[in-house]
Amino acid sequence: MNGVLWGRLALTVGCVALFAGCAQRGPAPMYMWDKFPRQQYETLLSAGVAPLGQIGDMEVHAEKARAAGAALPPGFRAHLGMLKLSAGDAGQARELWQAEKVAFPESAPYMDQLLKRLDAPAKKDSPA
Repeated sequence: MNGVLWGRLALTVGCVALFAGCAQRGPAPMYMWDKFPRQQYETLLSAGVAPLGQIGDMEVHAEKARAAGAALPPGFRAHLGMLKLSAGDAGQARELWQAEKVAFPESAPYMDQLLKRLDAPAKKDSPA
């Protein structure tokens, strides 16, 4: 009788081990989020590091994503563009906002508004 119980136990443990070994992990995340949500939150609270520090962190994040073949999350390029603009690099902000439109077409209305506002001061300064 004792041998039968040990046999059933061994069979049960073997089945569990077999199924655990065959189990698939969940699907890989669609985007590489890393610290991006926290950086965005800190920027909105004005409690984060200076824009240049955040820009450096975000560029490291983008490089990690490129190396891993992972996609950047929605809003990443837009947020980086805002930081670039606050650091005085309007040209880079424009490129990032246009890249956000390409990566996430649903962001086009908002990105177009940002681009329009970016162009507005230039139109005021030009002679009529």
